[in-house]
Amino acid sequence: MKFKFTLLALLFASCFSYAQKKNEAFEYHIHKASSPVKVDGMGSDAAWQSTEVATDFYQVLPMDTGKALVRTEVRMLYDDKNLYLLAVNYEKMDGPYMVESLRRDFNFGKNDNFLLFLDPFDDQTNGFTFGANARGAQWDGLLYEGGKAGLSWENKWESAVQAADDKWVFEMAVPFKTLRYKPDIRRWGINFSRLDLKTTEKSAWAPVPRQFPTASLAYTGVLVWNELPPPAGANVSVIPYALSGLSKDFENNTGTDFHKKIGVDAKVALTSSLNLDLTVNPDFSQVEVDVQQVNLDRFELFFPERRQFFLENADLFSNYGYETIRPFFSRRIGLDAPIRFGARLSGKIDKNWRIGLLNIQTGKSGSDIPAQNFGVFSLQRRVFARSNVSAIFVNRQSFDNEDLADKTSVTEYNRNLGFEYNLASSNNLWTGKLLFLKAFTPGLKSNDQVAAGNLQYSARSWNFSLQFENVGENFRSEAGFVPRVGYNHLVPFASRLFFPKSTWLLSHGPAVRLDFFFDENWKQTDNELVLLYRASLLNRSEFTFWTAHNFVRLASPFDPTNFAGETLATGTEHDWNAFGFEFTSQPQRLFTWSLNTRNGGYYGGGKRQHFGGELGYRFQPVVAIGVTFNYNRIEFYEDPRLPEALKNENYDFWLVGPRIDVTLTNKLFFTNFLQFNNQTKNINLNTRLQWRYSPASDLFLVYTDNYYDDLSGVRNRALVFKLTYWWNL
Repeated sequence: MKFKFTLLALLFASCFSYAQKKNEAFEYHIHKASSPVKVDGMGSDAAWQSTEVATDFYQVLPMDTGKALVRTEVRMLYDDKNLYLLAVNYEKMDGPYMVESLRRDFNFGKNDNFLLFLDPFDDQTNGFTFGANARGAQWDGLLYEGGKAGLSWENKWESAVQAADDKWVFEMAVPFKTLRYKPDIRRWGINFSRLDLKTTEKSAWAPVPRQFPTASLAYTGVLVWNELPPPAGANVSVIPYALSGLSKDFENNTGTDFHKKIGVDAKVALTSSLNLDLTVNPDFSQVEVDVQQVNLDRFELFFPERRQFFLENADLFSNYGYETIRPFFSRRIGLDAPIRFGARLSGKIDKNWRIGLLNIQTGKSGSDIPAQNFGVFSLQRRVFARSNVSAIFVNRQSFDNEDLADKTSVTEYNRNLGFEYNLASSNNLWTGKLLFLKAFTPGLKSNDQVAAGNLQYSARSWNFSLQFENVGENFRSEAGFVPRVGYNHLVPFASRLFFPKSTWLLSHGPAVRLDFFFDENWKQTDNELVLLYRASLLNRSEFTFWTAHNFVRLASPFDPTNFAGETLATGTEHDWNAFGFEFTSQPQRLFTWSLNTRNGGYYGGGKRQHFGGELGYRFQPVVAIGVTFNYNRIEFYEDPRLPEALKNENYDFWLVGPRIDVTLTNKLFFTNFLQFNNQTKNINLNTRLQWRYSPASDLFLVYTDNYYDDLSGVRNRALVFKLTYWWNL
């Protein structure tokens, strides 16, 4: 009945989706440049003098009830090749600009910055973002799901920043070849965002309610072209790379291995809004290492995709379902076998239709991993104002299984077929999803489906949500991320914010979340009740106190340390109470810090204490030093549910990650990242030097070292030199 209620609520809410775009009246009229524009951050070219000026920004934070205190002026132009923007960011208070570093795709909340949000189809769903901080570090990414930003995407564009005592000026040129758009659409969605940390003010040209990010495409204004945007023209980019390196596996006592490798990526714009990505023999050695996590959970941990080939329009492939129900997860590809070649078609057919096609071939690895092919087809249709219906088909096919029948556990194939309805009301207050997935796996012919849905209401003071999931015991998604199967899941949530008239306190309020898991016969297996109270200060620091009750009935054996190799028995029941707090300091300081704690019970009548957080100090804007830390102490006592080897034992798990970022310019970056993790008995060192010697073209020097956690020896070591070049044909 609750699932039916969710369905009816979604259909009812969608009736409101026909409303007119909220900020339709905010128009910026752009015309063609009358003379050449030089991108130097000066804004002195004659062409800028005749442009329209967008100013009188609206405050978003700390409150969205009036005009911005700091003044921002924005101008735009275009010529046959580029879209230009000039932003003059005036200062209201004396003092240095707040800039963490010159690192690309900086931390939004720790830098004075200006951002552009662009929606070329004005569909309020997908778009682009470009910008910079006050010292010229670039920011670029793809917008998806109405306002989320994927910052791993990179493409060719240029910018410059000039800073003075009373203002800083940002100037940029984005080639039309970098954008995806239809040249017959003269009204694009657009908004400008400004963050000024000295006044703690975030503002936007077209007003955005404070509970939403300024990237929210539901609240863009309109960029009106005086004539049709110029066509991008022939748009083919070839990105070859050459790599050489050395590696040695000390654990297995192998000799030094010398690597030589070449490969190529290509981008072919079949239309101005539809892109074909090709790759042959790709290499991802320059991709930053994952931030490790202490795993005290019963299920697999999620690590985000960072590889460039998979990122453009990634939501078409990887955003079906929920965080723990993904029919496709690109990191499954190439995880244990080399990628030989691949092709990826993605983009818009027109304002209402989007399409995604992906096909990748991996090679055989060792004696137990066969060659495999991964194929994905995705189709999305916009409905109402901002909602959409989507379909996806995922296929993983292996080859030569018969030859490896006694050596491999890889099935011949696994396929997923899915359908999804995503609700987004015109004002973004109502969002939701309905999802159905069906799996096809050899030997499994029933109870292999997923049905799920959620509905959320997000207002300034109130937030409500309800989510339901039903995952069959035989559902398999071998090219996806579904760490748990055979359950029903129900999650209600509610929160309330109060806004007092105070000189230091911005908002405060309670929240409650209930998390219920049931088996397929609706017998409860897990529940968690969380009560919390949070407060946000005007200086942008935040504090949260929480308390929780947990109950778990184990459906399979589980090692509560993920280390000792001793397991609790299936069917044993465990419950405990816990409490903790979280604090994040104000981002304006040169020294920043955050802290989170937990104290309470644990499995088998044990106790778990935790504290973690991050310390950071910046020597603006060249050096940023930080360290993350995570400590867990687990204490076990005499309890009949525990195996004998765990009784009266204590375990201390440390994860410490010091990091140094040196950004000598906004084109030369040095990162040194060390991670000590005694749960995995490993110390990892990753050092990376990146020189962006030409737009979107890089030279990398990467050194990695892995040691045993007691420093008794080296596990493996590698040094890689890689050169890439972005060549427009």
